[in-house]
Amino acid sequence: MKTVNPWFIALTVTLATFMELLDTSIANVALPHIAGGLGASNDEVTWVLTSYLVSNAVVLPLSAWLSLVFGRKNYYMTCVAIFTLASLACGLAQNMESLIFFRVLQGIGGGGLAPVEQAILVDTFPPAKRAAAFGLYSMAIVTAPAIGPPLGGWITDSFSWRWVFLINIPIGLLSLFLSYKLVKDAPQFLEERAKAAGKSNVDFLGIALIAIGFGCLEVVLDRGQRLDWLQSDFINCMLAIAITSLITAVFWELRHKNPVVDLRLLKERNFALANCFYFIFGFVLFSSTLLLPQLLEALFNYSATDAGLVLGPGAMVIVCLAPFVVKTVGKVGAKRYLFAGFSILALSMWHFSHFDLSVDYTSYALARAFQGLGLAFLFVPMSQVAYSYLPKDKNNKASSLTNLFRNQGGSFGIAFVTTLIEKRQQFHRTALTEHLDPGAAAVTERLSAYQHQLQQFGYSIADAGHLSVGLLEKAVNQQTLLLAFLDCFVVLGCIAIVGAILAIFVKPPPKSGGEAPAH
Repeated sequence: MKTVNPWFIALTVTLATFMELLDTSIANVALPHIAGGLGASNDEVTWVLTSYLVSNAVVLPLSAWLSLVFGRKNYYMTCVAIFTLASLACGLAQNMESLIFFRVLQGIGGGGLAPVEQAILVDTFPPAKRAAAFGLYSMAIVTAPAIGPPLGGWITDSFSWRWVFLINIPIGLLSLFLSYKLVKDAPQFLEERAKAAGKSNVDFLGIALIAIGFGCLEVVLDRGQRLDWLQSDFINCMLAIAITSLITAVFWELRHKNPVVDLRLLKERNFALANCFYFIFGFVLFSSTLLLPQLLEALFNYSATDAGLVLGPGAMVIVCLAPFVVKTVGKVGAKRYLFAGFSILALSMWHFSHFDLSVDYTSYALARAFQGLGLAFLFVPMSQVAYSYLPKDKNNKASSLTNLFRNQGGSFGIAFVTTLIEKRQQFHRTALTEHLDPGAAAVTERLSAYQHQLQQFGYSIADAGHLSVGLLEKAVNQQTLLLAFLDCFVVLGCIAIVGAILAIFVKPPPKSGGEAPAH
């Protein structure tokens, strides 16, 4: 039988990864257009994002079990097909209810892609080549969310919001064709599946607890800020259900002979540390990717397309450095790269925290490129550390956990910075207004300067005096909002430092036959 070049398989699964991650960010900028097109309120249209995240979060931890039940290739192709057909249905939706339903289906399909793809890469490549494969995969992980906002803005402005979803169809069809031709279930996976087939005790309770727990948790994270967190009975109810379900699931899964999510894998130190790295990576990457466009649009009047383009240099740095990291990770060591990557990531966040309202586009783009430098040193070493001491028959379940931690890190990060911006803006506004004594010399000078400028534009003395107060109020709002954003970057820098500290405790991967460390 003719052997398939493993790089063709890597490109095939990376294509689907790129499609799914692109869709998580590309729809964000189209929400106002979707609301207008379907006659929905701003609050209702946010369920376009929430519904996808909830169904995605439910399926993600179950994907290892589902691939064992249906076969990895069959399950993977089914996920791609569901995602593609749901994208078509989203693009043709005629009302908000149907769009939300199809987004749920899209999330079900998308949730199973990443874990299965990583397991396929691990089983397809020999140990010496896995770092290179994950280097290619990491490009899609970071590049897709970066180009999503500007691409979504351009598509929406140039065509229609419907094409934000319809763009997935040709990519999905190509991915299906290539998967059918190239992807095979690895022998070690077939052995694992044969062993699992002999165990009839399906973990139905574990499936239910995990689905309910992560579904409710995602609702809390996505809707909490909008509903004022614990001041909302709905959020309190969802949070109570999530905590109860997940705590119960942990005890149940640790006792079950054939758990749907194998938490025992976390006993292995490197794998547990890798999941911490994935959580921090997702937390900082996704929250900063949200912060930057919001900051530029709110304070510098950038369009969605222009704001999204600021993210581009960071992705380019990762693409350029990925081959270098792949070639040197065996010599430098994953531990050193992780320490350096998280340290650079922290420094980049603190660099952002020193910006002011006079900073231009180039400065933000270069700062994002500096952040990309830190990210470039992380993904391949994280993947190497995660699988370094795990037996091959655990790759399937391990990939579900690593992707779960990365996605939950992103969800927690986005919810955290969204809340922190509002809280810190209120704090800084209170602090600034306490010092805005109408009789203070600085306030008087600023008002006089505004009045003088307005009079030069033809306003009367009375109108200029009235409008100058409004301009001062606007300046205060801009300054407090900027300070709130800068506080977020400081916190993200501190969180990245935690990753650098944890990197110290990584065990060097085992050496076997002179090959590079596995995974």
